[in-house]
Amino acid sequence: MVEFSDANFQAETQQGLVLVDFWAPWCGPCRMVGPVIEQLASDYAGRVKVGKINVDDHQTTAITYRVMSIPTVILFKDGQPVETMVGAMPKAAYEQRIQKHLERSLN
Repeated sequence: MVEFSDANFQAETQQGLVLVDFWAPWCGPCRMVGPVIEQLASDYAGRVKVGKINVDDHQTTAITYRVMSIPTVILFKDGQPVETMVGAMPKAAYEQRIQKHLERSLN
């Protein structure tokens, strides 16, 4: 799992599918989503880059992508946001969005 920062965000999200969890340590729902994100990182290793960015420590990136509530999970494809999911969601909801974009990449 990648730890994103303001400094590395652009470089880390430029190629392929990248799932980014915008979170903060004080956020209860974020702590619920954390293990799901870790499982997705394992499940999609080699196909999707998965990581987290702490919005308290890296506010510039959060502002750039208009993250107003956390947890917010954004799926990027080649540097562009293609899906935004706000609030805690079940693993299947994230998987559905990832799969949709993986299938598009194959076609």
